[in-house]
Amino acid sequence: MDEWADFLIASDDASAAAVKGFSPHPAFKIVPVGIYDPADAVVEWESLFTGDSPQELMRAGEPQVLTEITNDGCYVFVMSKRLQALLATEDPLQLEEVAHKWSHLRRVDGEFVEQGEAVSHLAELASLARTATGQGARLYCSVR
Repeated sequence: MDEWADFLIASDDASAAAVKGFSPHPAFKIVPVGIYDPADAVVEWESLFTGDSPQELMRAGEPQVLTEITNDGCYVFVMSKRLQALLATEDPLQLEEVAHKWSHLRRVDGEFVEQGEAVSHLAELASLARTATGQGARLYCSVR
């Protein structure tokens, strides 16, 4: 996975926004983002879990960007509460099914996210979501 963006657990929006432009590791527990656009991915994952169209989710304001997007492309966004809850509670078979569908979507769009990599990545995010939920915290993404 590349080191240009990370999903992280933070207790509040201000704490997450403070890492804009910097790696949140080791101050925050993280899962590195791969070779995909994380803002698009969270919308795609939520769509695959729920059946809502990505367009509906984007019209509803997903993902919620917390910081201004600067000219160097740095910003922080928060994952929806619904997607965090779905990741935290999904059974492994459902998670694997979503990962396979997402891998296929990426291939159709000309990106290569191997199915096994997609499964392990979503499993890591699910673990991060369970930890965040257990702490009463949220999942964010810092793009730098």
